[in-house]
Amino acid sequence: MAPEAIVPPSSTMPDDDLRTAWKLDVSAVTPLIQIIASNFESKTNSLVDQPVVKLADSERVAMLAEYAQPGVAHSVEEVFKEACDIFDYRLRMDHPRFYSFIPAAVSPYSVIGETVSSAFNAFAGSRLQSSGPSCIEQGLIQWLAAKAGLPPTAGGLTVSGGSMANFTAMVLARDKHLPRDQWLNGVAYISDQTHSSVAKGLRILGFDATQIQIIPTDERFRMKVRELEDQIRRDRNAGRYPFVVIASTGTTNTGSIDPLHEIVEICNRENLWVHVDGAYGASALLSKDRPNLLDGVGGVDSISWDAHKWLFQTYACGILLVREKQHLIDSFATGAEYIRDAEEVDDVPNFWNFGLELTRPARAMKLWFTLRVLGVDTFGRAIDHGINMAEYAEKQVRLQPDWQIISSASLAVITFRYAPAGLSEKELDVLNTKISQTVIASNVAGILTTILRGRVVLRICSLHPLTDETMMQKVILDMDEVARQLLQQIRAENGVNGE
Repeated sequence: MAPEAIVPPSSTMPDDDLRTAWKLDVSAVTPLIQIIASNFESKTNSLVDQPVVKLADSERVAMLAEYAQPGVAHSVEEVFKEACDIFDYRLRMDHPRFYSFIPAAVSPYSVIGETVSSAFNAFAGSRLQSSGPSCIEQGLIQWLAAKAGLPPTAGGLTVSGGSMANFTAMVLARDKHLPRDQWLNGVAYISDQTHSSVAKGLRILGFDATQIQIIPTDERFRMKVRELEDQIRRDRNAGRYPFVVIASTGTTNTGSIDPLHEIVEICNRENLWVHVDGAYGASALLSKDRPNLLDGVGGVDSISWDAHKWLFQTYACGILLVREKQHLIDSFATGAEYIRDAEEVDDVPNFWNFGLELTRPARAMKLWFTLRVLGVDTFGRAIDHGINMAEYAEKQVRLQPDWQIISSASLAVITFRYAPAGLSEKELDVLNTKISQTVIASNVAGILTTILRGRVVLRICSLHPLTDETMMQKVILDMDEVARQLLQQIRAENGVNGE
């Protein structure tokens, strides 16, 4: 039976309503842009007076949930006001007194750069589709690689963040240094301070926990190279196949920098890939006052580096640098009929052949925009300021009785805890947890806890360029007051008098 004829629609043209919906109302948007800029400026200027954390209670959650239902059309101004209301309930990681997590304050020029990039919405997978942005990405990667001391053969790409950069590096390490018939015997080496994303990436690649050796750290929380050497030797003697060592430049917990020269020497001798997780610490390469903080990083095979951490960019702007860019192509290059017209050329690469993503945004453009506006020296001064603030915080903590420094300031991180006499380790853990909860709830500062050597400790990561000594000193003094009040409560509950 003949197929039923297809009846064409009465019109193949979009109707007026659809045309209107897809057209930008410039008269409405122009004042909106002014409102957004004014809102950003006012929030930035008054940020220090805003709560560090603002959580929506159950009643407010129910009200906010109503916004999630799109419903009928609304004016741009109305939806913008709703968005401001929604985003008001958040942890303000851009607050000058927020010291808990590493992502830092965002430069307003990164916001503008991302807005410009989003407006053009370039597909940054290939040279054909984004030769301009891809050229900038390649040039920026080469500049960053040179800052790290990598050779002219180096390359890389922008990714969503440190987790994806670390994962991509693990693929390269496996493909370059682990024969396929040895995948079940491969061994990777991390320290007890290595970021969790590394082990996660290795598990996704099929390596189980027995194939990830955890090397202990020294009193400064740096990987112990002698133990690393010994473990590699034991694994080889057991018939296993070591293939990668992951070092850190700026561990999340303590900001520690692993001994890079020694690790690189071991890896060269043992024919292992050496990857550096520099998600936040690699930015110290731009320091003006301390140019040798990351001495030795130029000898590694790959580096992860997050611009949305200490280069003050909006999410998500991660970077992977590799010593030999050919390794990226060897592991990730592929082809398909529908991309045959986007052939590889020498001057600007097809970045879809450098990593997992085919569809990818022009992430590098906002970093480029910010660097061009502010200049490299401004970034260097901001990084030095963060380092100085952590060292100042350490001095202030040491002035207060009953406080212990657990890890001295390294890069921009310091850990410490309140440890008055007469309390057990378990009681001190509870006390320091309560100190954190209280200073957050009372808007003193955003200071959370972490665990080091089995103990709950407080942690300050001072990346914000607007944090100053007066502010930091007040935070330490207020925190000490909170600690002493909590201690007095505990002693009163236990029937103990006195401070």
